[in-house]
Amino acid sequence: MRRLLVVTADDLGLTPGINAAVRRAHVEGVVTATSVLAVGRAFDGAARLAREQPDLELGAHLALVGEDPPLLPPGRIPSLVDADGRFPLSYRAVVGRGLARRLDPADLRRELGAQLEQVRGIGVPVTHVDTHQHTHLWPGVARVVVDLAREFGIPVVRLPRSRARGVVGAGVGVLALGLGRRLRRAGLRTTADYAGLDEAGHLDAARFAGALAAAARRGAPTLEINSHPGTPGEPGLARFRWDDYQWGDELAMLVDPATRDLVHRHGYALAGFRDLERTTP
Repeated sequence: MRRLLVVTADDLGLTPGINAAVRRAHVEGVVTATSVLAVGRAFDGAARLAREQPDLELGAHLALVGEDPPLLPPGRIPSLVDADGRFPLSYRAVVGRGLARRLDPADLRRELGAQLEQVRGIGVPVTHVDTHQHTHLWPGVARVVVDLAREFGIPVVRLPRSRARGVVGAGVGVLALGLGRRLRRAGLRTTADYAGLDEAGHLDAARFAGALAAAARRGAPTLEINSHPGTPGEPGLARFRWDDYQWGDELAMLVDPATRDLVHRHGYALAGFRDLERTTP
């Protein structure tokens, strides 16, 4: 049986250049799904793209971190914001607040629920949920995300993994085991394998080939690889602290015909999250 590969593009809606890159990576390349930031400044353009590209599956990229402000007024979600009413910039702050038991589940539900409502308002089916900087690995966030996915009728939630050595890789491994158990109990689907966390911002041709080959050796029937295509040199990217991201290299890899050939050579067929219904959860 041919294995299924879902190639997702994260951060739709962050900037106009990212929107344009995601469109190109789908129309000309191997991207089959994308995840939109409800808090992104270019959300309206992302919504138009989603309606114009019905074959590009749409997911919600829920945000608790980043340079863009939350959807709700800070007074309604005090445990998620700083004194200026802004999200923290890094997942590390979410982990720290979680360890200190300072993440209010009601705040999480209000803000993330509002983001899901905004994404659903685009008017196309929402096939999957994931989070900016993978914050739903943290159990308190995972609980809310899983509950909201079930409530909104969204069947798939990303299960990130890391194969990096060291504290971060080990921590992700432990948290991923817990998230996987939670998804199974909730009856939600995910891919059997995943890549993209370790390669984030640097998923060039060599790293994509390496991730694909490693997954093929593991033999899982379904795989998600998430990417971050963008328009190189876009002025709008200058305000982000992830200045080492190689947006253009990722886009170039995704639209290169050699990438599609590589996918097939490793025994994969490009697919969407809807196709997971035909596989065992």
